[in-house]
Amino acid sequence: MSVPIIAITMGDASGIGPEIIMKALARSDVRELCRPLVIGDAQRLRTAGEMVRSPLSVTSLDTPEQASYRRETVDCIDLKLIPNDHPFGQVSAAAGEAAFRYIERAVRIVEAGAAQAICTAPLSKEALHAAGHKYPGHTELLAHLTGTKEVSMMLVAPKLRVIHVTTHMGLIDAIERIDAGLVERTISRAQATLVKAGIASPRIGVCGINPHAGESGLFGRGEEATKIEPAIAICRQRGWNVKGPLPADTLFFLAARGDYDIVVAMYHDQGHGPIKVLGLEAGVNITVGLPVIRTSVDHGTAFDIAGKGIADEGSLVEALRQAAELAPKG
Repeated sequence: MSVPIIAITMGDASGIGPEIIMKALARSDVRELCRPLVIGDAQRLRTAGEMVRSPLSVTSLDTPEQASYRRETVDCIDLKLIPNDHPFGQVSAAAGEAAFRYIERAVRIVEAGAAQAICTAPLSKEALHAAGHKYPGHTELLAHLTGTKEVSMMLVAPKLRVIHVTTHMGLIDAIERIDAGLVERTISRAQATLVKAGIASPRIGVCGINPHAGESGLFGRGEEATKIEPAIAICRQRGWNVKGPLPADTLFFLAARGDYDIVVAMYHDQGHGPIKVLGLEAGVNITVGLPVIRTSVDHGTAFDIAGKGIADEGSLVEALRQAAELAPKG
């Protein structure tokens, strides 16, 4: 069985995406995992390759069928959107537009069956918005491009998996957005994803919203009882191993220790904080619920160090590993 073709989007050309791609694709372990097909700008990758002293050459392609997947080359679907003198480390509407086009092309390539999964380098939300694409991030953009009504963000680190009920919104808005139906659907996506990954009966822990999970109504306004407990009851009726709502601080400790296979976090920072404490280089972002497999690095564009050749490719390597594991086989 051949290894899957992974469409790798270059992300924001002003950030560290090009250099971490060139570093990752020079690694033999990555080439054993997948056949990488970069969607981006070939000249930008060449510039990044020189910066990191990469031994790889970059081949400019128009279609996936032209790719050779030789280990000494980087195959790039070349959209030619970035000028040669484009600066690193600065927010740019041109780079935001290009990042959008890379994602758009990658989705179409996977939908056409020319690749089996998407792995994304980081983009800048500010640059994306400057280009007129008003999405909070990759997750919502991919949902729009694939016509998917609702998706979930799942973060994976070596000792912890977290799926989010809400993500890119203010805390007050998130609490208002959470309801029993959304919590139930998020738990369902977690269950389905882990079963597909080979865990027959996933142990799912569900966070409360308030400190101490509300402590029987002492904290908050009864959110646990109205927004979370009904969803857990429905999932238990299906025979799933779901516990909660539990105090988030205790639950993350127990999950990292191995007592749970996944944690259901209610809002962005509740889930992101524990993952990032474990190390940015180890985290992987997976969009759950799309008709295509999509993984991503769990860090940003790092404009402060972009163009210096010092960015760590570890998270991208892990994201490629997850993409290859989740990609359809055959």
